[in-house]
Amino acid sequence: MKYQFFKVEINNHIAQVSFNRPEKANSLHMPAWEEMRTIFNDLHDNPEARVIVLTGEGKHFCAGIDLETLMGIQQYGTIKCEARKREKLRKFILNFQATITAIEDCRKPVIAAIHKACVGGGIDIITACDMRYCTEDTYFSIKEVDLGLVADIGTMQRLPNILNPGIVAELAYTGRKVSGTEAEKIGLTNQSFPTQEMMMEKVMELAAMIASKSPLVIRGTKEMLLYQRDHSLSDALDYMATWNSAMLLSNDLMEAFQATMQKRQPDFEN
Repeated sequence: MKYQFFKVEINNHIAQVSFNRPEKANSLHMPAWEEMRTIFNDLHDNPEARVIVLTGEGKHFCAGIDLETLMGIQQYGTIKCEARKREKLRKFILNFQATITAIEDCRKPVIAAIHKACVGGGIDIITACDMRYCTEDTYFSIKEVDLGLVADIGTMQRLPNILNPGIVAELAYTGRKVSGTEAEKIGLTNQSFPTQEMMMEKVMELAAMIASKSPLVIRGTKEMLLYQRDHSLSDALDYMATWNSAMLLSNDLMEAFQATMQKRQPDFEN
């Protein structure tokens, strides 16, 4: 799978997606943002991919939006009609939001493996992932506050579902750096590791375990986890009943039972 600003490989049902602008600290300009959305939309429908690991080439994970792209909003200043100017700017923001949402909407679990810089748009990206792991020398920062703008493509909406609201407020108001060890302590990441090699060993082991499960069940589990986040307990239980009334009697259920009885590893269809 060839892309210009990302590396994408699928092996043993694990898709590894890597930011590939190391000379720019993996900051993303507009073509890279558009490519990222395409990648996750494609993986959403690719039966060979059962789980996704998101990484960064070079020294850093992701430095967020390329500053030249951010400065590109000045182009809207030439539009004389205020309503049309705001309409164009709104579309610009919604386009970035849709790219982040493509990660969340992907039917496959996404594991972020983070090292060194994860700032600005990088935070938006990891909050849309299902799990996050990092190195101890990683640093996280909601950098937008220092650039004169409110983080507007997902951090303010998703981070409060991950962290204590008081911690979210502190990080959003100050833009201060959070180390990898602190990130684990506050629950931003599942675990931090002394080295990138140790982190990747753990992450790939976890990805392999997920890839060995029923893809149908994993997709349904992600659906349920996201649904319950935004709905009441009653609604989530009702949707769960509806889902399993349609999906429970699958070939995967029988294969799992037979594998258990025969003391072997199950072999599931994609």
